Amino acid sequence: MGRPRARRDQVSIPQVARAAGVSTATAGRALGNYGSVSQQAREKVLSAAAELGYQRNDLARAIITGRSDTIGLVVADIENPFFAAAVRGVSDAARAGGFEVLLSNTDEDPDRERSAVDILLAKQVDGLVVAPTAGSTEHLVRAQRSGCPVVLLDRRLENVELDMVLVDNFRASSAVVAHLAQAGHRRIAMVTGGTRASEPAAPGQRGVSTGRDRVEGFLRGMLDAGIPDPQRYLRTAAGTPEQAHAVTTEMLALPEPPTALFASDSRVALGALRAIREAPLRVPEDISLVAFDDADWTGVVTPSVTVVSQPAQALGYRAGEILIGRIAGSEELPRNELMSTVFIERNSVGPPRAW
Repeated sequence: MGRPRARRDQVSIPQVARAAGVSTATAGRALGNYGSVSQQAREKVLSAAAELGYQRNDLARAIITGRSDTIGLVVADIENPFFAAAVRGVSDAARAGGFEVLLSNTDEDPDRERSAVDILLAKQVDGLVVAPTAGSTEHLVRAQRSGCPVVLLDRRLENVELDMVLVDNFRASSAVVAHLAQAGHRRIAMVTGGTRASEPAAPGQRGVSTGRDRVEGFLRGMLDAGIPDPQRYLRTAAGTPEQAHAVTTEMLALPEPPTALFASDSRVALGALRAIREAPLRVPEDISLVAFDDADWTGVVTPSVTVVSQPAQALGYRAGEILIGRIAGSEELPRNELMSTVFIERNSVGPPRAW
């Protein structure tokens, strides 16, 4: 039997150098795109590399140049339409800046987040965009101190000096309550996976800043509208469609059910809407509905759903832009950028029904 042919990804830089008729150092600079190489030598090296099927060793290149041209992106739930759009935004910014993105999903698990950050650092990423879970911040601070800049996406962390890009969830939620109160509603429910800022997150709840801020904004809006017992129809620990369906079903069976419901995101809204239809109740004749996030389905169901629209893709793009600036050496003080939401009024809000 003859010797097996070498795999194409085992072609070395010295082999490319010999084929191109240049030194190994010159071939390394041309293939790694660093240092000074004449155009003629570069063309010879690239031609030889293509003919031999050379594959770049990015880890070795990162060790030599100090750059891998990759960005690590850590998000909570890629199935959530908000994060899917935000990922697209980060990816677009990265590509425009000459970077590729390595993506990791945490499922809101702090241990998975820490592991993801450690793995991405081991892969020599040049920076990190993270939608943080509730938990320790030590791994993010450690990454920043090691020279890997970190930008937080969608969620705020306290007592850390990191760039953050998010929306004003508190104000947006307060505005939803004001809109429902103006329509005449007093029995207003909120279904959310969040928790109060003054309370620790229980199992199954989201202790992240977005959830806390939306809950606190809802309660502030209720107080501003002069509605007594603002927590009467507040249901937390309902961050999945199944949980939202269960708590909405429970509220609709009360002797005095809510006449309006505010869902803290589009997946929560799906579960709540299923419970409303099973009741069976009509929107908005029997109950009004408002959702946070303008998911595709909210505009095509009948009736179409009034929403708070977040600029998810723009949030991701801006986070990517800031990170690339940090990688390039920006030494500005950490920034906390708030982007605006848009209240889109459709057909799911009407006057309260006299139950």
